[in-house]
Parts: sequence; structure tokens; C-alpha cells
Amino acid sequence: MRAPMSLLLLAAMATVVVIVDRADTRAQSAPPATPSVIALHADPNVLFKTSDNCLACHNGLTSQAGEDVSIGLNWRASIMANSARDPYWQAGVRRETIDHPTAAADIEDECSICHMPMARTTAHAAGRKGQVFAHLPVNAHDGDEDLLAHDGVSCTLCHQISSEKLGTRESLVGGFVVAGRQSTPRPIFGPFEIDKGLSTVMRSSAEFQPTQGMHIRSSELCATCHTLITKALGPRGETIGELPEQVMFQEWQHSAYAGEQRTCQSCHMPPVDESMPISSVFAQPREGLHRHVFVGGNFFLLRLLNRYRNDLGVEALPVELDASAARTVRNLESQTATVTVQSPAISGGRLNFDVSVQDLTGHKFPTGYPARRAWLHVTVHDAAGRVVFESGALSASGSIAGNDNDADAARFEPHYTEIRQPDQVQIYESIMGDAAGRPTTGLLSAVRYLKDNRLLPRGFDKTTADAWVQVVGSAAQDADFAAGGDQIRYSVDLGGAGGPFQVDVELRFQPVGYRWAHNLEPYDAAETKRFVGYFNAMSASVTETVATTRLRF
Repeated sequence: MRAPMSLLLLAAMATVVVIVDRADTRAQSAPPATPSVIALHADPNVLFKTSDNCLACHNGLTSQAGEDVSIGLNWRASIMANSARDPYWQAGVRRETIDHPTAAADIEDECSICHMPMARTTAHAAGRKGQVFAHLPVNAHDGDEDLLAHDGVSCTLCHQISSEKLGTRESLVGGFVVAGRQSTPRPIFGPFEIDKGLSTVMRSSAEFQPTQGMHIRSSELCATCHTLITKALGPRGETIGELPEQVMFQEWQHSAYAGEQRTCQSCHMPPVDESMPISSVFAQPREGLHRHVFVGGNFFLLRLLNRYRNDLGVEALPVELDASAARTVRNLESQTATVTVQSPAISGGRLNFDVSVQDLTGHKFPTGYPARRAWLHVTVHDAAGRVVFESGALSASGSIAGNDNDADAARFEPHYTEIRQPDQVQIYESIMGDAAGRPTTGLLSAVRYLKDNRLLPRGFDKTTADAWVQVVGSAAQDADFAAGGDQIRYSVDLGGAGGPFQVDVELRFQPVGYRWAHNLEPYDAAETKRFVGYFNAMSASVTETVATTRLRF
């Protein structure tokens, strides 16, 4: 049956692939190829296949309610699929190579670990360092290793990671182990029991051996790339310190969610609540298919990829990226946080009230890359609708009124227990510091955090948190900043205004803060200038409101 099954798959794929069938070794071909397909062959040194080789069979999946849950279509409109096309990442890498020119090759190698993982792993297998800019721009490079780079965090990367070393310190910062590198066919892991017939199909079409591996659903798998410890560099490229740049896995470990076995995948790859086939070819329905949407919080990058799709070589269709950005916003609005206003009272000509913020995620919010920030926008109107007080107003440029860091790169806004003036803003963020104690947005200049008051998940004990996830700054001593969120007092001078008063509270979020974008302006490089231009053109799209509440008093 192997040859007929292979022919059926090739017809579905509509691409040129050359298959060496070990049963009869006769080459077979299909209709014309797209330029982004690497020929399939039985070479054990070819570690990965591009996603084109997977999508034909893992698309065409529709739920009973009519939802398209196709693995390939969901994935290609995700940030995982577009990790190499991310212009902010490209600008950041270029900035670091300019700041630290003697370490430029090592910086590209390090920064390609998780944004171009297949190309980087392939380079290392050949005794070379990973590269970034040699594969860019996407539209100008089409070699085999380029195509692996452009495919980002792709199918045969994640599904070839073995359980070896997962959860250990060695596995972090891209220390994943690709299974069976010298075996043919190599194992490719999934959570389901393997059907022998389907196993034959995949071996003949993609030269992988489907293998059940429940580790594919573990948070430890995600931790390999979502735990990043950066090493700060001195003027000669020497290491002068290190920083836990992204440690959402460790934040999760220190929360109630880990004990409840609520993994990364359970939230970011939501399950389909019905039996579904995992393939459009000869597949039986299975319980437990997870959507490959990888929903998170970075709606801004998805919008940017869509608007500048031609510049960045984006393959996902506009409607797919629109849907992905909308899904991200819905996730932020429904699964991220809540705000409430409590204990309003007027005394001595001042309106006093408490704002409570609850973190609904299984890690800090915001988490991940330290450019992200959330803040409280609080407005008080009098009986005539006039604004009596406003803290956290947003400007057209994406900056926050009253925020010291947006106004001056050398300063930053402190954590507050009480806000009494409009130029005081409660911003939940991490502020990095260099060796001289100055705020910085240079990852490889940062040796510690000067502030980290990002909202804590349920079950997080800040008194026992280790150095990687600790609260930094005055929030560490704030008894109202604790597991599950924060409570802050607002005391507003009414100035003789008459009530009843209306209090509006918004929790707002930016995936890229104003200072992080504009600190790239001095760098004379195509990537930095391009991203600053993108940011300025799309500043109205960099902010979303996560939660709102209103109180009339």
C-alpha cells in the first residue's frame, strides 16, 4: 500500500517532492513546486522539513460548529510561524551588534536560537554558528537553510524535541535536544497513540516516524525557548553579568497553576471540545486536539506583519492575520485581568477610592520580553461631565502622560501605593539597569532589574521567590501588591466640583513600550530605522484595553 498512499498525499500537497521509497526506490513526482519547499530525501543530515511538507495533510479540519481548526492554517498566522520575520526582533539584534561589535557573530548565533531555530540547529550540526542577517530579507534569500530560517518555530522543530533534559537548567535558552539525528526515519512526537497505517503514510511522505510522546504537552517543552537568560557584555565583549530576560516558565512554577497542572499549552493552545481528526488523510477522530493558534498578547506584531506583509515576506493571508490579531485581543479582554473600584468616600474635599487589579494568568502580567507594559488609566468626571482628574492618559505617539521613562530615558516611574496627582501613573513593568545603575533597553547591557512590579499570578509568594522571578523595588514592601494582583489607593482633589461623580478605570497594555521603540532611533541601520518608522506609523495600534470598570458615586 505504500506507493498508492504516497501518490494520494502528493496529489493533495500540489508541490514537487522527490520521495525515495525504500520498497522500490522509484522516484515519483507531483504537480509544480512552490519556491518554499525543500525536496524530501533520505539524508540523515537533513534534520528538518519546512512546514509546506506538513500543512497539506494537517489542514482541512473543521469542527461540527464550523470552526476551522486546521493545524497548518492556525500556525502560519501565529507569531511562532513569523518569528524570523519579526521586524522588532531584527532591529533589536542589529542594535546589539552595533553596541557590541566584537561579539557580533556570537550575538547573531544566540539570537537565532529561538527565532530561527531550524537554521541555527542545522548550522551547529555542520560546525557553524547560527546567523540572522545572512538569511534576510526573506524575499531575497531562498537557499535550503534560508527557507528553514524563514519558517520560524515550525512543525518539525517542536515535534522533534525529545524529552531528554526537559525541565533542567541545561534545557533552557534553547537547549532542547532534537531526537534521532542520525536515524532514518527520525521520530516525530505527538500526544496520540500511533495508527500503523497513518505511520506508513507519514514515513513515505515526510520520512518521519510518528511516535507517541506526552512530553509534547508539558510546560517544560515550552520552557526551552521561553526561558532566556542574557549575558551582559562589557566594552571588550567580556561577560559582566547576566539577566533573567524572560522567565515565564519559572513564574508559572511559582504559581498555583503549576500545582493544578494547568500547563502552557492548556491556555495558549486551547483544546477543541469534540472528537476531531488530526489529519485530513485517512484519519480517525481523536479526543484532545489542541488548536495551534499559540494565542498570547502581542496583537501589535500581528497587525504590523499584516500591514507590511510585502516588506517582510509574510505568507499568511491578510484575513488569517486579522483573525489572529482579533483572537489575541479577545484573549486579553477575557483571560488576562479584571479591575474593580472599591470603598469610595469623600473627605476633606477629596474623593478617595481603591482600585483592585486581579491577574488571571498563570504567570506575571505582562510577562515575556521586557518591552511590555500595562498601566492604569483612571478618570474622574463631575456631575456636568467635566474631567476632574486623569492619570495614565495615552498620547497619539504611544507615550503615557506623566510617565517619567517616556519623557526621559534616564528616569522611570516608581511603584505607587497611593496616587494623588495626575502625573503619577501606576505602571506594571520591568525596568532593566546597566552596570552603572542607569535604566537601559539594551538587553546585553542590562545586569539587573531596577523595578519589577508586574502583576503576580495566583499562588505566587513574593517572599519566597528566587532571584529570577523576584519582585524588585518598592512593590516588594507593598502589602497590597501580592499573589493575584494589586490594590492601590487614589485620592483626588475635587477642587469644589459637585457630584455625583463617575470613576472610570481601564487597564491598558502595550506589547512594545514607547521608550523601547524610540531608543532605537540613534542607530543608523536599516532594521532599526525601519522599525521606528513602523512604530510611528502604527502608534495608534500599539495599545489595547485589557479590562474596564465604572463607578458612579
